[in-house]
Amino acid sequence: MAGGSLFLLLDDIASVLDDVATMTKVATKKTAGVLGDDLALNAQQVTGVRADREIAVVWAVAKGSLLNKAILVPAALAISVFAPWLIAPLLMLGGAFLCFEGFEKLAHKFLHGKEEAGHRSEVVRALAAPEVDLVALEKDKIKGAVRTDFILSAEIIVIALGVVGGMPFGTQVAVLISIAVMMTIGVYGLVAGIVKLDDAGLLLSRMGNAVARGIGAAVLWLAPWLLRALSVLGTAAMFLVGGGILSHGLPPVHHLIETLTAGMTGLTGALLPTLLDGVVGMVVGALVLVVVGLGKRLLPRRAATH
Repeated sequence: MAGGSLFLLLDDIASVLDDVATMTKVATKKTAGVLGDDLALNAQQVTGVRADREIAVVWAVAKGSLLNKAILVPAALAISVFAPWLIAPLLMLGGAFLCFEGFEKLAHKFLHGKEEAGHRSEVVRALAAPEVDLVALEKDKIKGAVRTDFILSAEIIVIALGVVGGMPFGTQVAVLISIAVMMTIGVYGLVAGIVKLDDAGLLLSRMGNAVARGIGAAVLWLAPWLLRALSVLGTAAMFLVGGGILSHGLPPVHHLIETLTAGMTGLTGALLPTLLDGVVGMVVGALVLVVVGLGKRLLPRRAATH
């Protein structure tokens, strides 16, 4: 009897672990839309930090990110237990925010690209000034990056909660903790690697071996392009993931996409629904940006009248 109970217990544990692994994999795919933008954003946060302090800054932000998730995961689990009806609205809000964030990036890029480039040049020149307090600058960058991480972490946790909302509580706990830890290690481990790419390239380019110098030159050329590619892929993923969340949460939109893609097979049948989700994401992002813009214009007027 005891042996049978032990085997039943082991079987239950194996079953739960299998569920956790499966749901973690699904949740990881769902939250991947935030990952590319998170990587690019955090890698850019260390711009202006001394080379010997880059890893220390990334580590400080990573610790802040873990603290953010230590707050967000219990909050998400509390919602799942005491107000499960909030999961779907929060998921839709998270999807809409992803789309808004993606479209805002596009609008800023096309409307204020030259101003941003000029501002970046001014920042670089200012950092070269001897009177600049680099310690204070470093602390400000860490605080800003941790605040940004809180928003991105909230998106990740909400999306993951939407995936595991109907699962047993123990599975929800295991999946959310797994996602929180894996995303933190994955994002900041890669950020640390990205910010040190130029140092590695510079080191290789100074070696006596011609092959090493060639690799070093290639790495130095690749580093800025990698950041740009991550930013572009991250923005695209925001529309795809955010649009996918919204289209699945809005039955008329979901049925329309199913109707448009009915009967399609092969690569077209696999890609078209995702691309249509991206179109939904761009449309919603544009609408939210317009609403937010109008709100910002109306609020100062109301404040002025009072």
